[in-house]
Amino acid sequence: MVRAAVLSAVNAPLRVTEIELPAPGPGQVRIKLAAAGVCHSDLSLSNGTLRQPAPAVLGHEGAGTVTAVGPDVTTVAPGDQVVLNWAPSCGDCHYCGLAEPWLCAGAGLAAGSPYATLADGTTALYPGLGTAAFAEETVVPAHAALPLPDGVPLADAALLGCAVLTGWGAVHHSARVRAGESVVVLGVGGVGLATLQAARIAGAGPIVAVDASPAKEELARAAGATEFLVADAAFFEKEGAKRIRGLTGGVGADVAIECVGRADTIRAAWSATRRGGRTTVVGIGGQEQQVTFSALELFYFGRTLSGCVYGNSDPARDLPVIAEHVRSGALDLSALVTERIGLDGIPAAFDAMLAGKGGRALVVF
Repeated sequence: MVRAAVLSAVNAPLRVTEIELPAPGPGQVRIKLAAAGVCHSDLSLSNGTLRQPAPAVLGHEGAGTVTAVGPDVTTVAPGDQVVLNWAPSCGDCHYCGLAEPWLCAGAGLAAGSPYATLADGTTALYPGLGTAAFAEETVVPAHAALPLPDGVPLADAALLGCAVLTGWGAVHHSARVRAGESVVVLGVGGVGLATLQAARIAGAGPIVAVDASPAKEELARAAGATEFLVADAAFFEKEGAKRIRGLTGGVGADVAIECVGRADTIRAAWSATRRGGRTTVVGIGGQEQQVTFSALELFYFGRTLSGCVYGNSDPARDLPVIAEHVRSGALDLSALVTERIGLDGIPAAFDAMLAGKGGRALVVF
C-alpha cells in the first residue's frame, strides 16, 4: 500500500488515501518518488480543462528511484534515479518520424488505462498524464523513466520533468532566442521562472517579466528578468504593449513567451512583439478562450505566432544539456520552488495557483 492524492471525479476535491500498486508488468518500472511538482496542468486535469479519466492519481512532474522492473526492461534498473516523462515518444508514429517527439501520437496512451486500485481493490485508478506522481510510488512504462544525469539533486530534479523542459524548450527550440534579443515573459509561475532562467542563459536582453502579482517581482528578477511589469487592467488596454516598446528601443520585444493560457495574455504577448518578431504560446487554455486577429495586422506586422508543446523538447537530447547548466550553477532549480509541501498540501497549492501566487510548489516525500 502507498499513500496517494486521488481525484474521484472532475472538480471533486483531492483525497489522500491508500492505494494498491501492482508489480510492474512487461515493459514497466516501479518508482519510489522523491518529489513531485504541482503544475497548472494538474489543476487543468482536475477541473476538466484537460481530459483525464477518473478516478485518477494526478501529478506528472516527478523524480525518484527505481525499485523494481518488469520483464524486457533494459533501459533502467533497480536503484537508478530517474525523471518522469509524461509524454514519452513511441519512436514509430508520423511525428516521431519527423523528429518531433513532443507531438508523438502515442504519448498519452498510458493515461487511458487503469494502473492501480484503491486499497479495497474494487475501484480502478487511472494515472494522471500516464505518470501519477502525486503518490509515494508509481508504476510507469519504462520509456517514461528517464535516467537522471549526474550532479542534479534528486528532489529538485522533479522540476526537470515539466517546468524546466518546457521553459528551456520554449526559449531554445520554439522561440529560438539568440544572444542580445529582447524577450518578454508573461506569467511568472513555475514555467515562467524556468523560461526567464533559460532566456538569461541564452544571453537575451532586456528580459521583461509580466505578472498580475507585484509580489513576484523579486522571484522574476532573481531568475533573470531585468524589468518587471504588473499586468493590471491598464496593461491589457494597450498600455502594456506601449510600456514594453518603451523598454525595447521603441519597437517591441523580439520574442514574447506567454505562460498563462488566457486569451487576453496571448493577445497581450502578440501586441508586445515587434514587427517580424516571434510570439510563443506555452500556457494551456480552455476551448472557450478565443483569440482574434485582424487580417490586416497579420499582414502588416509579419509576426510569427506558434504553439509550444512540452517546450518542443526531446528529453533524451535536452536533459544532459540542462543538467550541465545545473552543475555549473547557471540554472538554479531550487529558485523555482516557493513552497515544499506534503500530499495534504496539494489542494492549497491549487488554490494558490488560481490566485496567481507563488512559483512552484514541490511535494517532497
